[in-house]
Amino acid sequence: MPDSHALEPTPIHVPDEVLADLRTRLRQTRAPLDEGNDDWSYGVPAGYLGELIDHWRDGYDWRRAEAAINAYDHHVADVSGVPVHFLRKPGRGDAIPLILTHGWPWTFWHWSKVIGPLADPAAHGGDPADAFDVVVPSLPGFGFPGPLTGFPDVNFWKVADLWHVLMTEVLGHERYAAAGCDIGGLVSSQLGHKYADALYGVHIGSGLPLDFFTGPRAWDFARNRPLTDDQPAGVRARIIEQDRRWASHLAVHLIDGATLAHGLSDSPAGLLAWLLERWNAWSDNGGDVESVFTRDDLLTHATIYWVNNSIATSMRYYANANRYPWTPSHSRTPVVEAPVGLTFVSYENPPGIHTAEERVRAFETGPMAGYFNHVNLNAHEHGGHFIPWENPGAWVDDLRRTFRGRRT
Repeated sequence: MPDSHALEPTPIHVPDEVLADLRTRLRQTRAPLDEGNDDWSYGVPAGYLGELIDHWRDGYDWRRAEAAINAYDHHVADVSGVPVHFLRKPGRGDAIPLILTHGWPWTFWHWSKVIGPLADPAAHGGDPADAFDVVVPSLPGFGFPGPLTGFPDVNFWKVADLWHVLMTEVLGHERYAAAGCDIGGLVSSQLGHKYADALYGVHIGSGLPLDFFTGPRAWDFARNRPLTDDQPAGVRARIIEQDRRWASHLAVHLIDGATLAHGLSDSPAGLLAWLLERWNAWSDNGGDVESVFTRDDLLTHATIYWVNNSIATSMRYYANANRYPWTPSHSRTPVVEAPVGLTFVSYENPPGIHTAEERVRAFETGPMAGYFNHVNLNAHEHGGHFIPWENPGAWVDDLRRTFRGRRT
């Protein structure tokens, strides 16, 4: 990475008094009455959450997690007036710069399993020609360097502008690659739309259009798709399943996020419950969230949200994507002109699609195929919404293929 744009290291350090306050609040948790909910059918069970709260208070070691995080270089840069935290891992080999953008309820640390293989392929059984200089920022308002102020209208397409400044002006790269999932997929797609000439390409974990949150009922994940008596039983069941998975999340974040944030900013137990429901429902865990995230993993991500009091601004992204709608920078087709690779997982298949192979065919013949300049399309039977964490090998392999032959 360019030495002329060197930044002072800014290791992660949470003050002792913040951790002490967290333990005090955990000791004072008042659990709700929650009879008949051991199967999660009403939401996060009080019994399981209580076990996690006890571990967070008495067993979990943030300093150990902090040391692992600080094995990488961290920096905080002023980017167009916004303080941006990012992790950097220089590449070994024929490296090009790559910015990885997380989503919600992710943190930058959800990329931790793919950073090493992407930066140093040879050390992980790969080809040095596939190396990247890896940059992993925290979405502003999602964690470090602290609560986001002065940017109340933050959303994905405004972050794309920040990322372009970060990569080209702060870090001095003429061209770079971008990848992301969830909100990070939209950020990366916007980079490939607005700044295509500066990108080697993008790799994303979903094929959402950039206007996904536009319109008066953007909270309706089903997009007004009705349930009808003549639908096949499997299609009907899948619609209901996906509504249950997404409806409360999108509706609350788009319509009433600030109200919820009062409780989640005051109660670490409440914060953990809201995050945990999504980590459980959105991961391909077969009914056991700890098969994907260990208890310490869950608490590391939750602690990043808690110690930065960042839940309110993280949820604000949804409302602001609707309140400040995306507008195109050009009218050409494809909308995302930079070369695009996509990774899908069967766990997120739409109704009527059952296998990874069917998911690929559905995309290739569907309305979104022409939206992206797609050059590499893959789907996998294993993995859920957090695929770089759940199936990191598949994500790394797919991303490498997207950029082969596109490094000059």
